[in-house]
Amino acid sequence: MKYAVAVARAGSITEASRNLFISQPSLSASIRELEKELGFALFRRSSHGISVTKDGMEFIGYADQVLQQYRLMERKYLEGAEVRQKFSVSMQHYTFAVHAFVKLVRQLSGENYEFALCETKTIQVLEDVRNLVSEIGVLYVNSGNQNVMARYFRDYGLRFEPLLECGIYTYLWKEHPLAGRDSVTLESLSDYICLSFDQGVGNPWFFSEEVVNTDRFSRRIRVSDRATVLNLLAGLNAFILCSGKIEEAYNTDGFVAVPVDTEERMTVGCVTRKNAPVSMIGRKYLDLLRETIGEEK
Repeated sequence: MKYAVAVARAGSITEASRNLFISQPSLSASIRELEKELGFALFRRSSHGISVTKDGMEFIGYADQVLQQYRLMERKYLEGAEVRQKFSVSMQHYTFAVHAFVKLVRQLSGENYEFALCETKTIQVLEDVRNLVSEIGVLYVNSGNQNVMARYFRDYGLRFEPLLECGIYTYLWKEHPLAGRDSVTLESLSDYICLSFDQGVGNPWFFSEEVVNTDRFSRRIRVSDRATVLNLLAGLNAFILCSGKIEEAYNTDGFVAVPVDTEERMTVGCVTRKNAPVSMIGRKYLDLLRETIGEEK
């Protein structure tokens, strides 16, 4: 299992053998023996390298969980070392998902842990969960991207669990001319600068965090983090499209979320490795995520 996970992480027998400090022929033989015992191929071999098969992805997911638990037991009972629980989550920019993470950390007060939270690009969320970098990802699907995202979920061996269905909102500085309205139209927003979270060069529109295609707006600025968004919203009377589920604990008094008059809907959910167990810490985070969303309804 250790060898299989190492090869999956490295994407190369040669690199994995260096990381494991064993010879390449020995590692290759061990992987072939494991595949023979399992009765299916873990990896596809080609002139371009190796990739994990669908069955292999499921096995790697289970194996990684087993190895994590084994390492915890080994450190605690054989080495007498302080055991640190590990957990990581990758997400699009959602304050309620951050708040759930804060709740998780607070509940583990006094325990040893090594956690990671990454607000990042949509494709990186998918890649992180696929490659075992993060156990859980948080992102949205809607009518515009659901077919493409479903293909990514299938090809990457991921499952998507809906958590929240909501309409579209715009986030504005309190002194914005539209901030006091009960709702706004996309046409009324076209007079102002549109902000969007940068998805990187070459990434297609369906990876956008903004549900409505922002190409319709003539003035646009791409940003990479939430702090910059807040500064530009206040300084430029700009706007950004969002889910409207703003965690008040992380919202300053100067901003408001106003409903956008559109039939577009979005479903925010979590992605995990398909047919692979979610760790105890992961299950706790998902429970807190549902709890946090419920508090905001």
